[in-house]
Amino acid sequence: MAGHEAHPAYVWWNGKMVRWEDATVHVTELGWSTVGAIFEGIRAYASVDGTQLHVFRLQEHLERLERSMKLVRLRQDYSVDEITRAILELMTANEVTEDTYIRPLVYSADTSGKRFAQTGASEAGFLINTAPMATHLKTGMTMTAKVSSWRRISEDVMPPRIKNLSNYRNSQLGSTEARMDGYDTAIFLNNRGTVAEGPGACLAMIKDGVFLTPDVTSSILESITRDALMVLARDVLGMQVVERPIDRTELYTADELFTCGTAAEISPIISVDHYEVGDGKIGPVTKALEAAFDDTLRGNESRFEHWRTPVLGRAAVGV
Repeated sequence: MAGHEAHPAYVWWNGKMVRWEDATVHVTELGWSTVGAIFEGIRAYASVDGTQLHVFRLQEHLERLERSMKLVRLRQDYSVDEITRAILELMTANEVTEDTYIRPLVYSADTSGKRFAQTGASEAGFLINTAPMATHLKTGMTMTAKVSSWRRISEDVMPPRIKNLSNYRNSQLGSTEARMDGYDTAIFLNNRGTVAEGPGACLAMIKDGVFLTPDVTSSILESITRDALMVLARDVLGMQVVERPIDRTELYTADELFTCGTAAEISPIISVDHYEVGDGKIGPVTKALEAAFDDTLRGNESRFEHWRTPVLGRAAVGV
């Protein structure tokens, strides 16, 4: 980013490019505005030669953002095309030159005296900001996990399929418990007692050469990364891919296990509740998926060019 400051020069806020230091709200506006807030986690990756950034599955992320806004009844003032242009212009204005996290955040802009009451679509504030986020793909990073005592939120509580900010209190509770108990992460069961997902990341396992993942009615986010990995497993690795309910004990007998998501990318889990997963190391399928995913993100895999949106008008990486 320009000058390598601690923060970027600009954010996009309510239709305008705003300098970082000028994007402020009064402290009394905090609280109720965030209850129904929704967001997207999107990443851009530099090409191998350092001349381009590619935003991963931008269209799909913004379509999910629209669905999230609809479910929490926030007024949609900008089209997917307008938000796409805003993100690309923001990255250019901030002279982004590295792997980057992009966060559109939409929140209730009119909460005075309303608290819980809402009739129709609420006026929405819209913020987009960027921050550097290095990849951990192919670094050898692993995690240990525990099955959380907290259950994953269910469809009859709050919609788990969208990225509602309030949903992540559930994730925070499970993650905090896991870390306090000496694990790296948590795995949630849903209200039916089958496997849901991790805190802020979906889950997949390899068993007898089959790619298995909880189906979308198992109280999981409708994850774009999960969907991409299912496609890569099937089309690149030639694997059978199955979406179905997964029992807790299947985690203990899995050959390989990992979480996946925008921030998680592919995060291998080598033990669950002190049961070693496979041989306690990153498995061969996970390694192959990491390589295929990295190639896709960096622009080395032409079959999935439609998943990449180039950021034009930017300086070359390292310049």
